[in-house]
Amino acid sequence: MEQLGKKSGPAARLDTILRHLSPRLGTAPALTSVPTSAHVTAAPQPGRFHYTLDNNVLTPEQRQFYEDNGYLLVKKLVSDEDIERFRKEFIRICRKEDFQEDEELFRYCTLPEILKYVECFTGPNIMAMHTMLINKLPDSDQQTFLHPMHQDLHYFPFRPADRIVCSWTAMERADETNGCLVVQPGTHKEPLKPHAYPQWEGKTNKLFHGIIDYDDKGPKVHLVMEKGDTVFFHPLLIHGSGINRTSGFRKSISCHFASSEGYYIDVKDTIQEDLEKELQEMVQKKYSLPAMKLRDIWNFRARLVRGERINL
Repeated sequence: MEQLGKKSGPAARLDTILRHLSPRLGTAPALTSVPTSAHVTAAPQPGRFHYTLDNNVLTPEQRQFYEDNGYLLVKKLVSDEDIERFRKEFIRICRKEDFQEDEELFRYCTLPEILKYVECFTGPNIMAMHTMLINKLPDSDQQTFLHPMHQDLHYFPFRPADRIVCSWTAMERADETNGCLVVQPGTHKEPLKPHAYPQWEGKTNKLFHGIIDYDDKGPKVHLVMEKGDTVFFHPLLIHGSGINRTSGFRKSISCHFASSEGYYIDVKDTIQEDLEKELQEMVQKKYSLPAMKLRDIWNFRARLVRGERINL
């Protein structure tokens, strides 16, 4: 694993820019029935699966569930001890300290129990691309902190999508009352859709884009999760989160991982070009830095957590 190091000058400013890609807290991105237990090993079945890789971690039932739905929930994957350690560091992050420069919190991206599952989707050469701490605030009917339905690949200039996966761990119970994750099963098989700011009343948060002309009629699953439960999902899976109608905060920690054998793309003349332009305007206005490509920002942040760094 690469050593964590402090950055200064342009590097530090880039860290700040990328934190705008994360929900509200100062986070630092790095460039129904649900099968749960995965302790039973299964013989590899080459050729049967498209979105998962052959190993002895996932059962055939779990692999088929991910193939069909684009996500997999694993109960109690992260220990209470680790969750409490992360919670203590979370308080410091709320004071605007940098997740990516915090060794204790970045340790989440290197937990063996997390990487064991990540490797099922990325293969053995694993990059941590985007880290987030999510502190979902209490809200009102104005939906200030509602996250519109979206696909994470909208933000990413790296491919292939099938070798990218998000690991999202609840730090306390998440349900419909405090705005748990909402997913649309099977939508990981659809292409990347155009995104923009949602057209709704109330405040919209910077870079919280949603799918344009989103069809709200499709089937959805609210992922009720207990502390330590972890969901892994595909970057094309349509998902979002509801309103936190409680008086408390809903905390979670996550990381997007990708195979280092992947590659960067130029988003010019694609449906991601507007995102790049928005970031370029933010950079020029706030930091007086020259325009940079989206892929250059992510390349700067990507970090090896297992195996060999090949392309990303």
